[in-house]
Amino acid sequence: MSTPVAVITGVSQGLGRALAHELAGRGWALVLDARHERALHDAVRALPGGPHPAIAGDVADPAHRRDLVDVAAELGGATALVNNASTLGLSPLPPLAELDPATYVRLLEVNLVAPVVLTAALLPQLRRRSGVVVNLSSDAAVEAYGTWGGYGSSKAALDHASRVLAAEEPVLRVYAVDPGDMRTQLHQDAFPGEDVSDRPEPETVVPALLRLLEGTLPSGRYRAAELAAVPA
Repeated sequence: MSTPVAVITGVSQGLGRALAHELAGRGWALVLDARHERALHDAVRALPGGPHPAIAGDVADPAHRRDLVDVAAELGGATALVNNASTLGLSPLPPLAELDPATYVRLLEVNLVAPVVLTAALLPQLRRRSGVVVNLSSDAAVEAYGTWGGYGSSKAALDHASRVLAAEEPVLRVYAVDPGDMRTQLHQDAFPGEDVSDRPEPETVVPALLRLLEGTLPSGRYRAAELAAVPA
């Protein structure tokens, strides 16, 4: 059996880093992305196994996305894509009516356009391996929270794109996943000045993602807490 290959974006910290570490320990080959080169390579050095090529760059950059696709092909083709990289846009979060248009465009480029276009570019590889796409979503995609309009609408659109892709590509399993609150920098940035140390560590969400990546659940939208509560 060939080694499974996962492309994971946003792995320099938080959930992406935790998931990469677990998959590496389970024998996956990884193609890893983050914006900051030093933090990315620090994360990769801690991973077991290999190969785990790491490519620093912005997922909104077409040339960077092409690099991720090409490297995955060199490893035999992607078995899975985890679109984890996200941006809040601004901290503190502004009301929707005060959201700067340029910031909103950036939110959509990173949180929606980049995952959709990267998935499209990897489709030939994913189809050959009956692969998996995991798009990290948020409860803000389905709940109307004040000041979360920009981020939430970008994730709501990603949820819908995930459903469409699942309908169009029945050979794949396509998931949108709400990981819940976590003790991450993104969550801290969303609540500047607040103590978020009572939130669960990102590692607690990894078992739910493994159920999707290595299991047989049908395409759909899932909450990590629900996956963790139901026996595999």
